[in-house]
Amino acid sequence: MHVYNSAMPEAPGELLGGLSAREFLREFWQKRPLLVRRALPGLRGAPGLDALFRLAARDDADARLVERLPRGWRVSQAPLERARLVSVRSPRWTLLVHDLELRVPAAERLLRRFAFLSWARLDDVMASYATAGGGVGPHFDSYDVFLVQGPGRRRWRLARPRRWRLKRNAPLKLIEGFRAEVECVLEPGDMLYLPPGWGHDGVALEPCLTWSIGARAPHATEFASGFLDYLQEHRLPAGTYRDPGRAPAGQPGRIDTAMLRYAKATLARLRWTRTDVAEALGEHLSTPKAHVFFAPPRQPLARARFRRRLASDNVRLDPRTRLLWHARRFFVNGEGFAPSAGARAALVSLADQRWLEGVHLARGRLADLIFDWYRRGWLALERNP
Repeated sequence: MHVYNSAMPEAPGELLGGLSAREFLREFWQKRPLLVRRALPGLRGAPGLDALFRLAARDDADARLVERLPRGWRVSQAPLERARLVSVRSPRWTLLVHDLELRVPAAERLLRRFAFLSWARLDDVMASYATAGGGVGPHFDSYDVFLVQGPGRRRWRLARPRRWRLKRNAPLKLIEGFRAEVECVLEPGDMLYLPPGWGHDGVALEPCLTWSIGARAPHATEFASGFLDYLQEHRLPAGTYRDPGRAPAGQPGRIDTAMLRYAKATLARLRWTRTDVAEALGEHLSTPKAHVFFAPPRQPLARARFRRRLASDNVRLDPRTRLLWHARRFFVNGEGFAPSAGARAALVSLADQRWLEGVHLARGRLADLIFDWYRRGWLALERNP
């Protein structure tokens, strides 16, 4: 494992120990771990325990309470009532809260630091709060992860990928007989990058919070399922099976040959192009998670007033909004569209930066589109300082 010390964390590239994004992706990404000391020493805004309790108690929360018991583990799923959390009797426990970037500004700012991976590749920011001795046991992830240490310290034990054997009858996917090859202690502001498959076991040395930035890694079946849904909606041949003049069934349990021929002929008529693949992928990657809901403005501005504000304010995408693009097509929250040539440059900037001076969006049909997104809660106006 390579270790870098960031002596000037404010300088470009110091997040990665002085490496450029291109160097990091070429030398470490999905290849080997990287430990960067003082990668983010000035990181602020970590939610306190009370704030995490409130987030874990929400009906739409994606959170877990993991307790390390003398003879095993106990896992409780969200929503977690505050009374349940404050009454935990196990001295060693961990609270995991996903999608922090949707509700904690510091988490959204942290996620932005990793935009060099592309928004389509980033998943979420998870907070892991643990008491002394707490952790979730030795495990491995099928995706890349950056572990940024907040308040407190945590010891990590690592081992290179192999065909891991998992413990039976455990509520977590824990590695059986885990043996570490490398150990390190993360201090506040340190960052550890781990490629997929690396075994790791993090144990809090004192009450601490660790930010986990995960890279989205959809499985092949997820892509295929999304594409089949797209084909069903856009490319499936019309028509219903008919069999006039059929003979009585001598063997009712047998599937008719005629029906098999119909099924084969129907599937043979399925056709798709590169454009269909790109469209299906864009809709799939831009679709928010199932538990995500948008909140339209309670007192929305009228169209004329919105246009006046748009000409002077900034536009910022809601943290829940996913805006992606490919060639001339754009995808926002699962919907694909093709803007005019004059609008593309502004929308590319909005998608890449997730904010833009409204004056670049305040003309013609583009302003109407932005107004529609505003009414749906997909973006907001901010006063230009």
